[in-house]
Amino acid sequence: MAAERFSTFGEFWPHYLREHARPATRAVHVGGTWVALAVLLSGLLAGPWWLVLLAPVVGYGCAWVSHMLIERNRPATFTHPAWSLLGDLRLAWLAATGRLGPELRRNGL
Repeated sequence: MAAERFSTFGEFWPHYLREHARPATRAVHVGGTWVALAVLLSGLLAGPWWLVLLAPVVGYGCAWVSHMLIERNRPATFTHPAWSLLGDLRLAWLAATGRLGPELRRNGL
């Protein structure tokens, strides 16, 4: 299946949300994103240095497993890597600030 084309992150965002329609998928993504950020910051601020390399493995590992086992679709990382990362960060931030529900409803989910 050919990848959809997007000109802006704003166009990509509703697609990202549809690809993360199941609450369990979103929960694994959010948890993986926050853990990956904590690992990254730990590596940058206190070391050891290899934690910086471990951070994307943790974040993407959680995301990819959730797509395989829960959502049963292909991760957007493979076709839109930068926007997918931005989407993960936005999803985690909206969840942490209590604004994810309204955003999902606004996008028809």
